[in-house]
Amino acid sequence: MDASDISFGVAILLQISIGFSGNAFILLFYACLVSARQKFCSLDWILTHLALANTIRLLASGIPETLSAWGLRNFLDDVGCKILLYLHRVARGLAICTTSFLSIFQAITISPDTSRWARIKAKLTKSILPSCLLSWILNMLIDTSTLIFVTGPRNSTSVRLIYDLKYCSIGVHSAEAGLINSVVVSLRDMFFVGLMSGASGYMVFVLHSHHRQVQHLYGSNHSHRAMPEIRAAKRVIGLVALYVILYGRQSIMLSVLMNMKENSPLLVTIHVVLSPTFSTISPFLIILSDKRMRTFWKRKSPISNTVLSVKHMK
Repeated sequence: MDASDISFGVAILLQISIGFSGNAFILLFYACLVSARQKFCSLDWILTHLALANTIRLLASGIPETLSAWGLRNFLDDVGCKILLYLHRVARGLAICTTSFLSIFQAITISPDTSRWARIKAKLTKSILPSCLLSWILNMLIDTSTLIFVTGPRNSTSVRLIYDLKYCSIGVHSAEAGLINSVVVSLRDMFFVGLMSGASGYMVFVLHSHHRQVQHLYGSNHSHRAMPEIRAAKRVIGLVALYVILYGRQSIMLSVLMNMKENSPLLVTIHVVLSPTFSTISPFLIILSDKRMRTFWKRKSPISNTVLSVKHMK
C-alpha cells in the first residue's frame, strides 16, 4: 500500500465522517422534533428525505472505497457489489430529485397569493410524500442497469470493462449499451437540474420584486446587503451554483469514463473522491440556514456545553 492509496483512503474517510455527522445530526434533530411533538413543517419532511439519501450514499460508497484504499481486496462478491453500487446510484438520484423538489416547493411557497397559486399551495403539502415515493420508484427503475453491469473485481470476461473500482468492476456487453445508460442517467440529471435552476431563478425574481416594493421602508443609511430578501437571494444562487457545478462535473466525468477506450485509474480516483462532495457539504448548509438547528447544535455540542459550564461557574 503506497502513499497515494493512504492519502486516498484518508480523504474518503474524512468525507464520510464529516458528511455522516452532518446528515445524522439533521435526522436526529427532526427525530427529536417528532418525539417532542413539536411543530414539523412540510419543508422538514423534504430535508429529512434529502439527509436520508445523503446518508445512504455516503455509507454505500464511502465504506468500501475506504476499505479498498487501505489494502483490502476481494471483500465483496458479485451480489455485494451489485447491492452497494445500486444503493449508491439510487441515493444519488434521490438526492438530485429531492433537491429539485425542495427548490420547487420553496418557489411555490413564496409565490404571490393569487387565486391560481392559492390552489397550488393548498395541494402542495399533500404532494410531498407521494413525490418522495415517486422519486424512489423512478430512480430504482432508472438505475436497474447497475444490477446488470456491476460484477466483482475483474470477475467477468464477457463484458468490456469500463473501470475497475478494485473491489468491484463495472462493464457493459457493448458500447451501445453503455452509451444508452449514460444518456438516460444524464437526461435525468439535466431534467431535474433544469427544474431546480428554473425554480431557483423564479425565487430570485420574486425576492427581487418584493425587495423593490418594500425598498421605501428602509432608511437611506440602511445597507441593502443586510436586507433579508437580498440575503435569501444570495443563498439561493449559491446553493444552485454549488449543486449545478458539482453534479455537472460528476455527470460529465462519468460519461467520459463510461466511453473511454482504456481504463484511467487517475480519472477514476478523482471521480470517486469528488463524488460525495454535495452529500458532505449540503447538510451543513441546511444547518447554518436554520436557526432551530443552530440552537440545537450548540445545545448538544460537548464543546458548547463545556463553555457554558465554565461561564456559569464564573
